Amino acid sequence: MLPLGDENPTRLTPIVNYTIIAASTAIYLWQTTSTPAHFTATLFHYGLIPRFITNGQRLPTLITNIFLHGGWTHLAGNMLFLWIFGDNIEDCCGHLRYLLFYTATGIAAGLIWTLTAANSSYPAVGGSGAISGVLGAYLIFYPRAKIRTLIGAGLFFRIIRIPASAMIGLWFVYQIILASLPMNTGVAYWAHIGGFAAGLALSRIMRPKLRGPSPLQEWR
Repeated sequence: MLPLGDENPTRLTPIVNYTIIAASTAIYLWQTTSTPAHFTATLFHYGLIPRFITNGQRLPTLITNIFLHGGWTHLAGNMLFLWIFGDNIEDCCGHLRYLLFYTATGIAAGLIWTLTAANSSYPAVGGSGAISGVLGAYLIFYPRAKIRTLIGAGLFFRIIRIPASAMIGLWFVYQIILASLPMNTGVAYWAHIGGFAAGLALSRIMRPKLRGPSPLQEWR
């Protein structure tokens, strides 16, 4: 199940969302335009290593890790979700509030991951924790917005329109299931869960009072 877009117009140009996408892409190009040793060094220098955070060291990596990625598919998947869902959260919260929200949920995701892997010496990188926070806020603000979603397997695919509540709900259940499995998949699913929970909790605080109907209501 892969979201392709939403039917949820916005009022504001999402300049912060665009900037995050551009910055994440530029940083990944910086990571990969030199030697493999350089790429590995960026992960270990700027990625979130739970053992250091537990010891009160390298705390800035709670933020820097959000803008690093471990591969093109990692980057592309995260940026796709951010492109689809982030603009609406920036639209309803405003530029500065959205930037603070994105950063706060990314930090929360990193802290939750640290709690679940306190002695790990391996770096966690990626914006997926913060983007999970965006999904949590989207669920609160736009549960009935239609999401164009690609479903299927093998050679059989189709695009359907489903409510955001269903698409995000299924995504969250998937994270819970994978986080509960004993095998190590190399993905920080607890960071996704932590970021999502932070997004749910912070969404009501970060959202200003809006006058008049939402863009989605006007469009309908």
